[in-house]
Amino acid sequence: MPHSHGLYEVFLAVARAGSFTAAARQLGYTQSAVSRQIQSLEDEVGAELFERLPRGVRLSEAGRVLVPHAEAVRDRLATARAEVEALRSLDGGLLRLGSFSSATAALVPRAQAAFRERHPGVTVSRVEGPSVKHLRLVAAGEEDLAVVGPPQDAPPPPGVTLHHLLDEPMLVALARGHARAGRRSVRLAELADEEWIVGNERLEDTLFRPAVAAGFRPRTGLLAHDWIAKLGAVAAGLGVTLVPALAAASVRPDVTLVTIHPEDVPYRRICAATPPAPTVAASAFLAVLRETARKLTDSMPY
Repeated sequence: MPHSHGLYEVFLAVARAGSFTAAARQLGYTQSAVSRQIQSLEDEVGAELFERLPRGVRLSEAGRVLVPHAEAVRDRLATARAEVEALRSLDGGLLRLGSFSSATAALVPRAQAAFRERHPGVTVSRVEGPSVKHLRLVAAGEEDLAVVGPPQDAPPPPGVTLHHLLDEPMLVALARGHARAGRRSVRLAELADEEWIVGNERLEDTLFRPAVAAGFRPRTGLLAHDWIAKLGAVAAGLGVTLVPALAAASVRPDVTLVTIHPEDVPYRRICAATPPAPTVAASAFLAVLRETARKLTDSMPY
């Protein structure tokens, strides 16, 4: 028995064949099943669609009016089925991706390039912003996946599942001529008297969070929210700052990065955030993110 959305396909088959019996043979249904479907469609539109003849049927005036509409419905259903199949097979569809700023220096673009190579039919739209924003958007169903640095001591919001990708170490950025610029590594205590450039007056909301929790309280002389401003201030000799390892390759040439001693180095936990039941595209992108994170971790200084 055909499903209700197949009524129009049955109607068009009868219109082409000029017979319930012939249409039933083509569709693989019984003649009575086709007859019941046509009766159901006639009840739905409120008019007879076929004139019953001694041998077969022919379209009534109402049936002739219905033909182009039935063809349109059939074509739309075929398009919908194709689009759903494309989503399932990753030959099409959209992935709404979010990420915090320094993740876009290496992790996200490398993963996105690998994903595009494997699934070129999927469109990826990407938005940058703070992690708290992306967690909210994933929870609201407005993003399919986001790369975030979630707070260590707070659970994710309802409707969000976190998938750990890596723990990212911090480096310290110094001006080229700084006395410690040539060192292999430094202790944070050696830089206690430096002016530290930070992105927030509340150090617990900055990259310094783990170091502050361990008892290090830097002198903060300059507030700068974006990386261009922070590194410009470092290059000018106005202070020093922390730089995430994933952003190291994008640091300007007049700034030197020095490794922080393993006993002092602050780490940032980086995760992918998805809904509890991620889309097919989000699951595929998550797998690529994990591969990319493993490769990047292998090249980090710790």
